[in-house]
Amino acid sequence: MLDVQSLSKAYGRKQILKNLSFSVKPGEVIGLVGENGAGKSTLLHILATLSNPTSGTVMLNNHSYQTSIKKIRKRIGFVSQDIALWEEFTVKENMIFFEKLSWNDKTNEELRQLCSDMKLNKWNDTVKNLSGGMKRKLNIAVSLIHDPDLLLLDEPTAGIDLKSRKEIGSYLSSLAKAQDKMIIYTSHDMDEIMQVCDRIYCIGDDPFYHEVLESYGKNPELL
Repeated sequence: MLDVQSLSKAYGRKQILKNLSFSVKPGEVIGLVGENGAGKSTLLHILATLSNPTSGTVMLNNHSYQTSIKKIRKRIGFVSQDIALWEEFTVKENMIFFEKLSWNDKTNEELRQLCSDMKLNKWNDTVKNLSGGMKRKLNIAVSLIHDPDLLLLDEPTAGIDLKSRKEIGSYLSSLAKAQDKMIIYTSHDMDEIMQVCDRIYCIGDDPFYHEVLESYGKNPELL
């Protein structure tokens, strides 16, 4: 379980996050929505241990971010908005390269199956020749090599076709349920958020997203 209590983040006098408290249970996909600049990426960076909060506490499976950072990093997968892959490598070469950096050993067959599960059947294709959707799938596959408990995704389907978005969303939803993973997912696509996420948190003061989600019949939780 991920438990966040009274989390705040400020840069000088600029308050980005103020007193956020929420939790995520195993098997849940949580949507995070809000206007640009509301603090969605900042929150994900804190949860990914890439940034420290100004105040507040974060616990992952009863381990504190303050005292058990090494253990926690082994249990987190993070996918940023930018695609972080070796363009000149094949899909296979990328997966093998990142497996060598991982805490978990995986066979080539296991790595290939992970890609296949995501409908990424381009094992021997060079990344630079892949479509945007295939690159996004590979970016997510790389983050799952070490079998994290918590997967953080910052706009993982930005700029790709509808078919790839639906395939990624369906995969993530199934993954959370089948393996009890906790997934936090940001997107500006409300249809996508509605289809993929079990619960939705609105971050920031703009009431727009709250009103839009209510129009879909969904009651978001305010942070």
